[in-house]
Amino acid sequence: MAFNRLALAVALLAVAASAAVISATWLDQVPREIASKLDSSSNATARFATDYGSVTSAPPPAAVLRPSSVEDIAVLLRFVHGVETRVPVAARGNGHSVHGQAFAPDGVVIDMAALGDSGRRRRINVSTEGMYVDAGGEHLWIEVLEETLKLGLSPPSWTDYLYLTVGGTLSNAGIGGQVFRHGPQISTVYELDVLTGQGELITCSGESNQDLFYGALGGLGQLGIITRARIALRPAPARVRWLRLFYTDLGNFTKDQELLISKPDPIGFDYVEGEVMLNHQSVDNSTFYSNQAVESINRLAAEFDTLYFLEGAMYYDSNTVADQKIEGLLGELNFVPGFNFSNDVTYLEFLDRVHIEIQRVEGNSTSSTRVFHPWLNLFLPKSRVRDFQIGVFQGILHNINPTGLVLLYPMNKNRWNDLMTATVPDEEVFYVVGFLWTAATVEDWRSFGALNDEVLGFCQQHGIEVKQYLPQYTSQGDWERHFGSVKWEKFVQLKRRYDPKALLAPGQHIFAV
Repeated sequence: MAFNRLALAVALLAVAASAAVISATWLDQVPREIASKLDSSSNATARFATDYGSVTSAPPPAAVLRPSSVEDIAVLLRFVHGVETRVPVAARGNGHSVHGQAFAPDGVVIDMAALGDSGRRRRINVSTEGMYVDAGGEHLWIEVLEETLKLGLSPPSWTDYLYLTVGGTLSNAGIGGQVFRHGPQISTVYELDVLTGQGELITCSGESNQDLFYGALGGLGQLGIITRARIALRPAPARVRWLRLFYTDLGNFTKDQELLISKPDPIGFDYVEGEVMLNHQSVDNSTFYSNQAVESINRLAAEFDTLYFLEGAMYYDSNTVADQKIEGLLGELNFVPGFNFSNDVTYLEFLDRVHIEIQRVEGNSTSSTRVFHPWLNLFLPKSRVRDFQIGVFQGILHNINPTGLVLLYPMNKNRWNDLMTATVPDEEVFYVVGFLWTAATVEDWRSFGALNDEVLGFCQQHGIEVKQYLPQYTSQGDWERHFGSVKWEKFVQLKRRYDPKALLAPGQHIFAV
């Protein structure tokens, strides 16, 4: 028995030594112009073996590239494409993935933030004549917003959290409460610069290199690294009337949401989202509610198992016009009488609301413990919302003590371009369901992970054809079902063309090697 343990230890050491030799071999061959920008120290690589989710683990990358130019990234990609050893590469923005999508075990992670270290605004250029902004893929959306607002302009579609990178959200879709009006962020892009898996920099648009343009938008980083995006702009409003309306009935809640997303601009709201408050969940003294409002809402929550609130916003420059429009809209809705609450904020304050709230919570917290984010985001067909409510909200989640948010709000399919890789359900209206759990312990993380699995199992068992947003599939079969056979075959062809060695974004687990 002792001999067997010794033999096993020797074998493991041999494997580790072999991997180290392979890693050292290709690192020794790195082109001179980027050698000093690659850091293979354990202190550097360890940070890139974890992400915001804290729920996925993998070996660290062999090295981290901190580029000072797009050409540095191109040099790396040309190099790894040419060497015999397979060296996977992942671009990482602000590290906000939750399931290891930006990992590159034993490969190279590109620290995209390094592109702007010598001047964070230098790769954001606004054209007032063309009504667009050119933004480097490494830039945070908050930086893009701050630059465009200087000229009274703004991109039309936003994620709820602005401390994400341009390249990161465009590689997924970029969704939020403006999608019903303007489409996801990928629908607002005119042009891209993409570095392919062979290290070729290609400018693409709806008129030039169309296959790469549509493939990279929502393409999960599989076809290339987005290094620049040309994004549509429109005049920015001065202020926002921000509302929350409470419901005790799912039917009234979804009916009103669907009514609001059907109204044309400028009649209706400019933003529509919603949340589900499970199992007598209460609200706290956030920056949105007054103390009196908190007491009223929590009394209502104590009376009903589940509450829903519709979150809406109207952009305006004139108080009088906003008041008249909102009064007219509220008269068409079926929320609980007296349970409509509003705030009046600047446009910047509204778009940055999630970050502001996070700062408030963290500022009041004395804990420095690790927090897990076992999130699950789904696109749910409208026709199955009621089944989902019965089986999930009233079934699987009936007795849990939720920590985190449960989002529920509708989108219009006609705002999505099916030429793009991003995939949504085949119904004219579908819902975002976001289980944004937070867990303070490993046990809670595992419990929420089990709940997520149970939700997905319920959907599969009952034929509810949800699509995952920020997908977590681990087999090609699951990915093919996600995309559908036609879009999957097209995606495979594009992968063969633009990343034939399947080196890019291995953490997505799409293409087996």
